[in-house]
Amino acid sequence: MVHPLFSPEVKLMLDEKNAAGLREFCESLHPATVAEALDDEFTPEQIWEVISNANIRTQASVFEYLTPAQQVLMAEKARPQMGALLTKMSHDDRVDLLRRLPGRVTETIMRLVDEADRKDIATLFQYGENTVGALMTTDYAWLPGTLTAAEAIDQLRQQAPDRETIYYIYVLDDPTRRGDGSLSPRRLLGVVSLRDIILAPRHALIRELMETDLVTLKHSDDQEMVAQLFARYDFLAAPVVDDQFGLLGIVTHDDVLDVVRAEATEDMQRQGAVGPITGDYLEASFANVWYNRMKWLAVLFLLQMFTINAMASFESELERVFFLLAFIPLCLSVGGNAGSQAATLVIRAVALDQVHTRDWLRVFRREMLMAASLAAALGVLSIARTYFLTPDNIERKVPSGYFWNLNLAVTFAVMGICLTGAIIGAMLPLLIKALGRDPALMSAPLIATLSDVLGIVIFFNIAKLFFWRMLVVPPA
Repeated sequence: MVHPLFSPEVKLMLDEKNAAGLREFCESLHPATVAEALDDEFTPEQIWEVISNANIRTQASVFEYLTPAQQVLMAEKARPQMGALLTKMSHDDRVDLLRRLPGRVTETIMRLVDEADRKDIATLFQYGENTVGALMTTDYAWLPGTLTAAEAIDQLRQQAPDRETIYYIYVLDDPTRRGDGSLSPRRLLGVVSLRDIILAPRHALIRELMETDLVTLKHSDDQEMVAQLFARYDFLAAPVVDDQFGLLGIVTHDDVLDVVRAEATEDMQRQGAVGPITGDYLEASFANVWYNRMKWLAVLFLLQMFTINAMASFESELERVFFLLAFIPLCLSVGGNAGSQAATLVIRAVALDQVHTRDWLRVFRREMLMAASLAAALGVLSIARTYFLTPDNIERKVPSGYFWNLNLAVTFAVMGICLTGAIIGAMLPLLIKALGRDPALMSAPLIATLSDVLGIVIFFNIAKLFFWRMLVVPPA
């Protein structure tokens, strides 16, 4: 966390025009700490004034840690300065920024960037959002395989200041010329770690040190797949190649962390029937949040109407055993809760690639056994609850000789609804996955609503079994 005195101190230095103090503030602290101190109380002009006292590389580092909203406002307020700053930003981060800017602002800033950077930005711009291409950076360290370890270290010293990471160094061959005269991307031959180069004999060739058994990505792969790859292999970075194994760029671990956070947030929002919502909670468009919440509330509202229809079909029975109404909320809540538990476990297992649609029968068997065990335990609790804790005013309304019928009806209804809710919660996400959609669409409120509708039917049909005499011949 940022020290609470940082912001007031920075404002004081701004008022005093203390350029030396502002430069020390920017360059002596981590860029994330500086960015956090420049909170929403600072205007874009003030933030520019603060960071302009530092060197351009530090400016770019601090800028990358500002919130997306602050970045957009600053880009609109200081376009000439943005040209120089863009050249020092991470290649993927600057493309993300330009995507968020209005078109006219992007065009103005692009005129301030040199031709090489414009081409790089245009190349990354062509990849669709939520793909590996949108995540990757072309800012990587590379070497030809013919260098010795000593020569490689000398060359890396020259590359390092302008590279996002040099933990992995990619070994490339010479580019080839296409039919249209353009050069194709250099083909990826292998990868060598900086550690291996440092520890190798000085005259060892890079091609002898490199690892050729590579795990690569395609630019069109979904970004969610990247998170699974990095988790499986503990990568710090992974290469992105084309169909001819030409190196297009790399994806680094910091971008994967952003993906993991974004995907987890989206899944949580979907499971809560409120998303996905783009942007931070307080910064998201009111209309967008309203629409995403309202569409789910409308669907759930319409589905809940079937509960009314189900209860209406048992109207005549309710008139004779009206005392059962008090136990409906108790029984229905069990189905929603059991379904939400099962859905949460299955959806998360699918997200972590632990469960696939082909495993549906195994999931069904497991959840059947689990639900039956849970239902049995709840049945015992239901007997105790109904027998010992039924309110006196309800107990007096139960006809003589039917109290145990009530106890057993509630118990078996709880067990049946628990079993049904758990099966629905486990199977629906797999069905949605089989249809090619996100399993998180099976939100907890939706499963609870479906369980309510089926729960009403189960409850009253079980009640009929234990109160059939009353329903056929009502007591006097």
